[in-house]
Amino acid sequence: MNKIHPMAYVDPAARLGDQVEVGPFAFIDADTDIGDGCRILNGATIYNHVKMGRDCTVFPGAVVGGIPQDLKYEGEESWVQIGERVTIRECATINRGTAASGKGVTRIGDDTLIMSYAHIAHDCQIGHHCIIVSYAGLAGETDVHDWGVMGGQSGSHQFSRVGTHGFVAAQAKLTKDVPPYTLAGREPIVFEGVNRVGLLRRGFTEEQVNEIKAIYDVIYFQGMNVSQAVAHIEANFPATEQRDTILRFIHESKRGIIPKPRPVR
Repeated sequence: MNKIHPMAYVDPAARLGDQVEVGPFAFIDADTDIGDGCRILNGATIYNHVKMGRDCTVFPGAVVGGIPQDLKYEGEESWVQIGERVTIRECATINRGTAASGKGVTRIGDDTLIMSYAHIAHDCQIGHHCIIVSYAGLAGETDVHDWGVMGGQSGSHQFSRVGTHGFVAAQAKLTKDVPPYTLAGREPIVFEGVNRVGLLRRGFTEEQVNEIKAIYDVIYFQGMNVSQAVAHIEANFPATEQRDTILRFIHESKRGIIPKPRPVR
């Protein structure tokens, strides 16, 4: 049985699962799918063309499914798809996709936390277990892979990518791709090392972390360009999930990966 406050508005064409809670002054538009056990708290807004998995929570002032802030948008049907157990905190905004991107959908993976006042623009693809910290702004078609973190007040250029277990520091400007398992920060943004603490917390072994570090030592500190480093790694490092994830990410990069740190003066 659902618990819908009498001061909430739920369009008759909205599809709600079981045991959904809708607080006072919340708004749920037509053509929405809200999964079992979701909580749409007071003053939250869910516009049309939103699909939300089970056990999500949308906090007051958040707006999910607003039309994209993209001049290429021409009123076409597009979507926001949200996974399970996603938390969207106060005043965060998640826009729908655009047809011009070839995607037409903005996706948020399972168990992801979108903190207060964060903005996720059209056609962003956010993986599972990600954290988008307060006031982060993700431009259109930014990809954050599983377990990625965007720090507070950070921002991304369109089409930027953060690899799995990548961590972007607070207030960083993401203009290049952040490779998997790494830390990125400073101005302009650079490679700051391997996300060692995060990896160990998530069950990686010391051996795996050391392998990742050795690969990035080749990429950033052996005097090779990226193409030379990739060829060296392919020839000299045994195939593992970590190695192949890094190489695949670099091969697929269109903006190029973040550079090595600058010398300290």
